[in-house]
Amino acid sequence: MATVLVIDDSPSEMAKFRDMLSKNNFQVLEASNGEQGCQMAADHLPDVILMDVVMPEMNGFQATRKITRGKTTAHIPVIMISTKNQETDRVWGKRQGAKEYMNKPVDENVLVNMIRKVME
Repeated sequence: MATVLVIDDSPSEMAKFRDMLSKNNFQVLEASNGEQGCQMAADHLPDVILMDVVMPEMNGFQATRKITRGKTTAHIPVIMISTKNQETDRVWGKRQGAKEYMNKPVDENVLVNMIRKVME
């Protein structure tokens, strides 16, 4: 069973991701901010990370950069998922190391297929 770390400060978004992922046989780890997410990524080495962008203190761009450039975590694919839907946000996310960038709200099938794609 693949493990997905979800990093999002919204309890309602977290609940949606937990339901979607659990239903599709993923183990779900949860972090409510970028700093906690970076620590959990290093501690648990999940198969994939779903990263929100807008979070207090360390935003998703900063956390993605830290994870994708870290010695022990650089191999973990990050999918950024945000309400920020400008092309500049997408480009900046990819430049920080994200493999994919999706906009909220996410479609369950699209999300599951994208997770499987980045794990290949």
